[in-house]
Amino acid sequence: MTTTVRIPAGWPATEERARAVQDELRERVVLDEPGPPPGTGRVTGVDVAYDDERDVVVAAAVVLDAATLDVVVESTAVGRVSFPYVPGLLAFREIPAVMAALEALPCAPGLVVCDGYGLAHPRRFGLASHLGVLTGLPTIGVAKNPFTFAHEEPGAPRGSSSPLLAGEEEVGRALRTQAGVKPVFVSVGHRVTLENACAHTLHLAPRFRLPETTRHADALCRRALKATTA
Repeated sequence: MTTTVRIPAGWPATEERARAVQDELRERVVLDEPGPPPGTGRVTGVDVAYDDERDVVVAAAVVLDAATLDVVVESTAVGRVSFPYVPGLLAFREIPAVMAALEALPCAPGLVVCDGYGLAHPRRFGLASHLGVLTGLPTIGVAKNPFTFAHEEPGAPRGSSSPLLAGEEEVGRALRTQAGVKPVFVSVGHRVTLENACAHTLHLAPRFRLPETTRHADALCRRALKATTA
């Protein structure tokens, strides 16, 4: 199912306003709930693809059965880019489309896995946190690189991890999802602990570096973007 993205009334149009919204919403992040147990219920991957030349953004949401990792249902949303590219403010480009894709699902998404950051963000409020606060859903961020944060290389075996550090503050974990393969970078979004976020990530990545949620959502949004050019 594909839906049309509508940019919410009052959506920030300037960097100054976007940062003010980040500051306001960051206070609402919940860090003291464990979140759903890994392997139970449903889990949903979300991802976004752009065609900046045509000012088009496509978001995908793919719901998996958390136990089997089989796809249950999926949706996409297509619309105009809602905010210019500014490092640290990417959520303002992506969230209207992601929320439209989530709202188009015929079932509750359960835990939402974002291809990006939660607390592991210079302002401690990346896409996963922003989306979690706006939807109330438990969210985590699983990123391909560590952004600006330091970490020691985790051990080689699958499941090894090391803290992702901003000074002495742990903002996430570098997590080895496959033995001898580059780690991913896991951070809390909303209503999930870091330990549980890492456990979910390992469960969702039985064969490949990236979680199945991200792999499915990435492929779907790329196909949907290509279809908009047809």
